[in-house]
Amino acid sequence: MTQQTVPQQTVPQQTVAQRLASLAADVRRDGLSDELRADVSRRVLDVLGNSIAAADQPAARAVTTVATAWGGDGQATAIGAGTRLPAPAAALVNGTLAHSLDFDDTHLPSVLHPSSSVVPAALAVAEATGASGGQLLDAAGVGIEVAVRLGMGGYDRELGNSVFFERGQHATSICGAIGAAVSAAMLLGLEQKGITDTIGIAASMGAGLLEANRTGGTVKRMHCGWAAHSGVVAAQLAKHGLTGPPTVIEGRFGFLHAFCGDQADVDAVVDRLGEHWELPGIFFKPYPCNHFTHAGIDAALQLRAQGITPDDIVDLELGAPTAVLRTIAEPPEAKARPESGYHAAFSGPYTLAAALIGGGGLGVGHDDFTDESARDESRLALAAKVRCVPDARCDEIFPNQFPAVVRATLRDGSTREVRVDVNRGGPGNPLSADELALKFRTNASHRLTDDAAARVAEATFDLPNAASTTELMSLVT
Repeated sequence: MTQQTVPQQTVPQQTVAQRLASLAADVRRDGLSDELRADVSRRVLDVLGNSIAAADQPAARAVTTVATAWGGDGQATAIGAGTRLPAPAAALVNGTLAHSLDFDDTHLPSVLHPSSSVVPAALAVAEATGASGGQLLDAAGVGIEVAVRLGMGGYDRELGNSVFFERGQHATSICGAIGAAVSAAMLLGLEQKGITDTIGIAASMGAGLLEANRTGGTVKRMHCGWAAHSGVVAAQLAKHGLTGPPTVIEGRFGFLHAFCGDQADVDAVVDRLGEHWELPGIFFKPYPCNHFTHAGIDAALQLRAQGITPDDIVDLELGAPTAVLRTIAEPPEAKARPESGYHAAFSGPYTLAAALIGGGGLGVGHDDFTDESARDESRLALAAKVRCVPDARCDEIFPNQFPAVVRATLRDGSTREVRVDVNRGGPGNPLSADELALKFRTNASHRLTDDAAARVAEATFDLPNAASTTELMSLVT
């Protein structure tokens, strides 16, 4: 009798979306480590502080007015508005607030701000579903991780920059929509299949262009709000039966190819997934302005600490990575005289002047980016002395850091140079617990007393033990 060989069956390899969903399902079941939960709680506090500070911004008021007019059941808190909205609408408002002052955390080298999309979505759904504080932190942590890993899928190492950014696409909102969706799906109780569908749905919703960084407009302020809104809606649709393609990330007509073409790096999205977490290395911002300007601010603050005053300065040269000059230096006339406080936050010349003349908070603060400050002739006169140039060493370091070098020519003919290779607020130069607390108090000071701010911080850091998010959100209404 001839023995027949039974062919071995090959187990189908999981798609990228399925692997991301598997991680989410595992964490929903088992929870994050205590260390990662503690890190996420710091990011929740950072988002709350940034949101409270932005509550009176015109863009925030516009979005809140529209979202409130939609009506619907009051499921979740709109921060600073004193009202409750349906979860997607609350996510839209709070995501807009979180990103409005450009004070949100940054992941390198993907160059995106993950928490401003993900945390508002997670907060809205957690409040609507009565999830515990630990469940909120788990969902937000995974959502942030997914967002930055998708951003890494669009990072070209040979180019030394994000392909999203090179194409004028706002990776923060594009990738953030999927990260927000994963967090929302976890809090809605979806299993791996449902989370995979949620990713497939949300991938059709992410959008955002960066032209406002160059020439004006306030639309960028709501990018994270729309990403948060999209994420919540995607998860709700998946829960009720809408499906998405399992190959939505790596497919021929999928997310990465559509946005980044042949420069996409699919492997980067899932490299050591579940073993290595990008989450703890995400930078907190010490200054409420575009992160590309921060090293220049650090250098200017060092010059100021050396006793150099604006009257001493004849000429200033700001050396930066070539890729960032399009954001902080072009067009030169607009950057030397920004049209508003918001546009000043994206100006290399203005932020140098603010560091040398003004300075609040952790060195440069919100008062440096009011419309009135942006019209201050003493700042504009100093900004007019700044020349922005590409710097070879900065190009070598970027975008693992956002370095800068500042060279000042003084009236006595001497020159001073300060080079900053490592950004303040990241793993190489972290903000202390006291500095993070100062940032939150400064953000909240116009709306909360010191005692109230302390209660918010206490409730946030106690989220791992909280039965719900009700107490925390009541404190920021």
